[in-house]
Amino acid sequence: MDGFEKRTEEKKKQILKSTFQLINLKGNSKNVTMEEIAKHANVAKTTIFKYFRSKDNLIREVYKSFFEDMITSAKAILAKNKPFEETIIELSQNKIKKLNEISHTFYIDMMQYITEKEDDGLSLMAKKLSEENQSILLDLFHRGKKEGKVDLKYSDEFLMLYFRTIIEGMSNPQIYEKIAPYTMEWTEMFLKGFAPSKKD
Repeated sequence: MDGFEKRTEEKKKQILKSTFQLINLKGNSKNVTMEEIAKHANVAKTTIFKYFRSKDNLIREVYKSFFEDMITSAKAILAKNKPFEETIIELSQNKIKKLNEISHTFYIDMMQYITEKEDDGLSLMAKKLSEENQSILLDLFHRGKKEGKVDLKYSDEFLMLYFRTIIEGMSNPQIYEKIAPYTMEWTEMFLKGFAPSKKD
């Protein structure tokens, strides 16, 4: 990457970061103007259109970047190959941390945007995030079974359904802020529920 390409990428990142911050502050992408974004990012409005073509494309890239960051951070945790319990705790803490970086209204706006723009590819990104999460969890559950932390009697289908129910509940904006201080307790209860029963 030459100097020009590097500067271009840095400008794009700054525009995305500024847009993310403004949406998070105002709580709705519709309340943020291109003029505000340009001023916050310290670039000309024409520069934003040059890189993203429209406000809609820019908003899409902000949400896409958020999803991609969640996938990347989860994969990085799994790649450490720590024991099952440590990995579950770190994944839970990471998800809560990421959700705490955004406001309730940002989360709602993002979900509404995905629902309204089913054909623009963002819904595919949300689907990809879901599929990546499933792959990560399956790998983790298989590791847990090998370590004797997850009972072999539980099928992959049941484990995925059970965990998905918990995750979807945890993703609720009214829940994820309250659960943050209880990550260890939440994980402990989760693990005790899956651990094989000890025979005397």
